[in-house]
This record gives sequence, structure tokens and C-alpha cells, in this order.
Amino acid sequence: MGRRGFSVTSAETVPAASGIAADAPAPARRSWAPAAICACYLAAALVLTWRLWAHPASATVAGNPPDVSQFAWFMRYEAIAIAHGRLPALVTTAMNAPRGISMMWNTTALLPGVLLTPVTLLAGPQVSLNVLLTLGFAGSSATMFYVLRRYGASLAAAAVGGAVYGFSPALTHAAMGHFQLQFAVLPPLIVDAVLRLSLGPRRPLLTGAWLGVLVAAQVFIGEEMLFEAALAALLVVVVLAVSRPRAALGRAVSVAMGLGAAVVVGLALTGWALWTQLHGPLTQHGTAFYLDFYKNDLAGFITPDAFQLIHTSSSAATAARYAGLAPEYVAYLGIPLIVVLVVASVLFWRHLPVRACAVATLVLLLLSLGAHPLVSVTANPLTQRPGGITLPWGWIEQLPVVSAGLPNRLSIVADGTAAAILAYAIDLAFGRLRRTSLGRGKAAAIVAVVAAAAIVPLIPRPLPATPAVALPAGWDTTLTALRLPVGARLLIVPVPTAILDDGLRWQADGGQRVSLIGGYFEGPASNGKAYIDGPGFPELTWYLDYLWLGKAWTGPPPPEPGQKAVVATLRYWRPQAVVADAASRPALERYLTGIFGNPAIRYGSMIGWRT
Repeated sequence: MGRRGFSVTSAETVPAASGIAADAPAPARRSWAPAAICACYLAAALVLTWRLWAHPASATVAGNPPDVSQFAWFMRYEAIAIAHGRLPALVTTAMNAPRGISMMWNTTALLPGVLLTPVTLLAGPQVSLNVLLTLGFAGSSATMFYVLRRYGASLAAAAVGGAVYGFSPALTHAAMGHFQLQFAVLPPLIVDAVLRLSLGPRRPLLTGAWLGVLVAAQVFIGEEMLFEAALAALLVVVVLAVSRPRAALGRAVSVAMGLGAAVVVGLALTGWALWTQLHGPLTQHGTAFYLDFYKNDLAGFITPDAFQLIHTSSSAATAARYAGLAPEYVAYLGIPLIVVLVVASVLFWRHLPVRACAVATLVLLLLSLGAHPLVSVTANPLTQRPGGITLPWGWIEQLPVVSAGLPNRLSIVADGTAAAILAYAIDLAFGRLRRTSLGRGKAAAIVAVVAAAAIVPLIPRPLPATPAVALPAGWDTTLTALRLPVGARLLIVPVPTAILDDGLRWQADGGQRVSLIGGYFEGPASNGKAYIDGPGFPELTWYLDYLWLGKAWTGPPPPEPGQKAVVATLRYWRPQAVVADAASRPALERYLTGIFGNPAIRYGSMIGWRT
């Protein structure tokens, strides 16, 4: 037994990987190696994002422009608040005036936005987003490396495990506009803090307080990842407790003390925000997405798409037909890694860290399949018949908190537990092989070749970049000439919506302190149910956007709203100014002139009215 009655090395003794320590990590040798490894992570992150850094103020990851524009707006909103000496309001009419939005019910990444305020003010929101992406890859790798080292993995094995997690297909795909998911730096630390509590630290109150700080920080990055990290930690702790029940019972008091401290600290830091979210204006329930739509398929675990360095045209074409689209194609692990994980879990099952991570990985991936299995990676979950098979996610998907998450995204934390299995397997296999006639050198070579075969298929290609929506000619001049007061309601044409993000991006890049009519957000309908765009927009919104898009409009044209509908909409919106990108759009200009009269201002492609 270990010094606290809890041993994790019941079947294996591995140099530099002796198992889970009960509290603090073993004293580290003074060495430059960990810093060099973290520097390599940063270098790899820069290689992965180099196309963005070639044009940092205007280049975005291709594949999901509306979400990127939405995050750019959030970054600008948060920076404006900090620049004027206040925290960002959690309920604001800066978007979707006059009703407003709840920042807590949207993927606002409040903490990163606040911390990156200097970058946003000096270089613009897109540079801040590119910084966030780069730090997300490097930081996620570094925290996983740190946690693996804490629990006994050797330097080389921990370095591999950190890279597998930080540059996993799940995170490289989340880079397409899902910044709150891609910045997965804290989940390994949250799991670590929970484990330290469960293993009986010397100072449970201090450990619990640290857990509370981490939880609070993750709340202000993205609550969905907090749920996933908590689920992963719970699964690992349950396996540990079942494996060593006496030791677990002996630590019940210290665990309770630590959890109490975590709750106190966490609520002290987030209570005001959570109260606003759950009991303030614009509260909502459920998910804004189709239930059981965004989920993994078994074929997705072995079918690489064009984001992976190693893929075929056939596999990329198959993956491209995934109904959830590329940003949600997060399942891929590759056949070699899956084989290694299965073999390692069987061979080293008696090694408690491997057993705990294997169970957690299996459960997380099973839950990621959703309530009903997809018949193929190209199947449409809305049209296929479930076939009477209900998977475990179907038992919990209607629960409060759980219902707001998407099951496929559990792949992110599952990739973390899988990375831990791989790291421990590297050490355990090396320790076993070197005790044979092979010797140290050949054992190291065999392990290195197998590990390389497992992780090479995961190597991503540099992220594809595309130019962000550019400011139209005359935007800044027009807004300056209008001389709008702070917070003035502004109607931009095209009206910002979830499918037409241009106006949202213009305001984010321009930095004007106005309240936008329209926007892209989650909000409650009249019954409190969550929807994209909340209760929806008036029909005038869609007609104006139709006139702006012209031939680019897809689907049947919306009907022209009658005069009463236009008057009612304008009375509701009460815009203090209207600006439109009307260059080469005579139908749009005629329509707006018919409502507001001749434009008061005309610069470049912009026309504007004071109303």
C-alpha cells in the first residue's frame, strides 16, 4: 500500500511512472526539458496556425464564418467594457436591441475576452481570436503534460500524451469557430484537482479552493466544457473508489471538506453571474439545437477528413457529408490509435491509472454516440429511424444542464483520457520489454515505432484560412458623420442574423459603441425554450437581407411586408440611425428611400439616415 493506503501500481513497477501520487507531485529535477517541451507545443501551434498569422487582422479559419464573426463581436464588446472601466454586462442590448441578449446563455468566452482586451484594442478582435486559438493548442497540450507528469508519466510519455490531447482532431475541428471548446486548457487541471481531493491531500481546503477557482474560470470560458470535464473526473474517481473502497471511505471527510471549499470559492466568484443566468432576464431552458442531431458515428472514429495530414480523397469526401458539418466532426481517432488503446487497456488493466482512463474513455465515447446510433457517418439524424436502439445518452439527454450540451463534443475530454492511456502504455510497455532479452535500446525502439504508428494519423494539416468579412468602403466615415450617442440603436442593412453575419462583423471591426438591431445569438422564445435568434426576427429583416443579397439569396424570396408591418417593426426597433451597404444594389436603395426618404449621408458604398 502507498503511504496513504492507496496504491496504483499493484501489477506494474515502471521507472518514472510509479503511479498516482496522493498529493503533491514528486520533487522535479531542475531541468530545461519541460520548458523545451512546452516551447515545442507553442512552435507546433504556430505551424498549425501560420496561415492565420500571415494576415492576423483579417484571416480566419475557413469553414464557419458566422460563428467567427459572433466571437469577434463578443471580443469587441468585452474589450469596450474593460476599456471604460467596467465589467461586461451579463444582459445587454448591445446586440438584438431593444430586447437584448444574455451573455451567460451564449458562447461569449468572457474571461478570454477580458484578458485579451489590450490585444483587441490595439490590433482588433481577429488578432485576439488568433491568439486564443494558438494558446488553446499549446496551452491544452501543456496542461495535459503537467497532469501526466504529476501522476507519474515519464517526460517522453507525458510529452506525447500532451500533444495527442492538445492537437487532437477534436480540437483542430473546434478551431472552426468554436473557441470556447478549442481553448481546452482547464479541463485537465480540473480533473487533476478533483483527483487530488479524492486521493486525500494534506490540505483539502486549499485544494478545494483551487478547484473552485478553476471551475469559476471555466464557467467564464464555456460551461459546456465544465460539464464534460466534471463528467470525466467523476468517471475516473468512481473507478478509483470501486478499486480501493476502503481507502475511498477513509478519505470521505477530507473529500467533503475540499468539495465544500470548492463550492464556497466557486460560488463566491460566479454566484452573481449564475444567478443572472438562471433567475435574471432572458432565462431559457433546453437546447437551441435539434436533440440527438450532433452526435458521433462509429465510422467517424476511423474516417479521416481533409483536416488530417494523412487522408484519402474518398475518406475526405465521406467525412464532408457528415450532417453536423466539419466543425462538429470531432470523433476521429484512427485505427492504429484505437488498436493501441484497446491492447494497452487489456495488457495493463491491473495498472489503476490505465484502468480508470480506459473506463472513462469508453463511457465518454459511448455517450458521444447520442441517444440513437447513426447508421453511417453520412446519415441525416433528422430523417433516419432510430431502429428501437436507445443508447445511454438517451437516458439523460432531457436532464437540465445535460440537455444544453451536444454529445459529440464529449470527444474532446475522451481524447484527453485516451492520451493518458497512451502515455502510461508507453512507460509500461517500455518497462516490461526492457526486462526481457531485448534490452533497453531495442525496447525503446519498439515502443517508439508503435507510438509513432498510433499518433502519425492524428497529425493535422495547417488550418485553412479565409479572409474575414471586410469593412465596406465608407463604413467608418459614415458612422462618424452620423454622430451617434453611445448606445444608440443602429439598423444595419444587411440586418445581422445567424445566417448573414456581415453587419455583426463590421461593428466588431469598427468598434463603434452602438446597440445593434438584430444579431446572432441564442435566446428564449415566449415559452422560455432556447432557440437560435430567440423568438425570431420580424419579416422586414428577411426582406431587407433578401434585397441586399440579390441573386445570392437561396430559397424562395420572402414576401414584401405591408406598410402596417413595416411601421410596426420600426416602432418596435426605434432605430436612431440606419446605414446600408447599398453599392450596386439599386432595389435596396429604392426600398429604403421609400421608407426613410433621401439618404442624409453617402460615403463609398454606404448610405445613412438619421431617424
